[in-house]
Amino acid sequence: MLGIELLPRIRNWKDLKFYRPSKEVVYQHIDSLFRDNVIDWNLLQTHWQDLFQVAISIQEGKVLPSMLLRKLTTHSHKNRLYQAFYTLGCVNRTVFLLTVLSDIKLREVIHRATNKVEQYNALEDWVRFAGGGTMYAQAFEQQEKLVKYTGLLTNCIILDNTLEISAALNALAVEGYHPSLDQVAALSPYQTRHIKRFGSYEIDFAAVPALIADDLTFTLEPPPESTSVEATPER
Repeated sequence: MLGIELLPRIRNWKDLKFYRPSKEVVYQHIDSLFRDNVIDWNLLQTHWQDLFQVAISIQEGKVLPSMLLRKLTTHSHKNRLYQAFYTLGCVNRTVFLLTVLSDIKLREVIHRATNKVEQYNALEDWVRFAGGGTMYAQAFEQQEKLVKYTGLLTNCIILDNTLEISAALNALAVEGYHPSLDQVAALSPYQTRHIKRFGSYEIDFAAVPALIADDLTFTLEPPPESTSVEATPER
């Protein structure tokens, strides 16, 4: 209702529920997925205006998150607003599941995007190794520092890896070797094997780091029946 389309990766299909639009609907090939779950459209029609009011209140910041969570997490059959939101979620989820089943390219996009997010999260966990992924600080300011400093160190590693990869690709280009798109796509800025995490580091604050060159470009191997493509690595 807020215009946010979530694309989660589905792992355990056997535990998912598909909802029929009505009891009379029978599908020829996928009917076994739906079982006896049916959408209560009357409930949605009755509380449709209430759902919109809540969505607008969230968008305008008129409702406190804590109050909304207390209201909507009351798993009671007497809480009609919760039941209406739950039913609407069942509709959206069923449509999404059917879309994922029928669209191979969508599944590939979700898989690639989720892998990138998981790789980044794994790199942050690697950076914040001492706490074992647990935030022990109780003060909000300390928690905020931990999150921001972890992100800062993680992005420093990503930047350094990207520059090293770009320099290596340019060195190969000078030697006459031009990587293909698939080969470049297989490279990752989340590498940590070359970093001594338990090493001893001395920081010279007087030293001025060299500027990042603006000409770190390399020529990719042209795809069949096309011209060469100039690509600039992320920095």
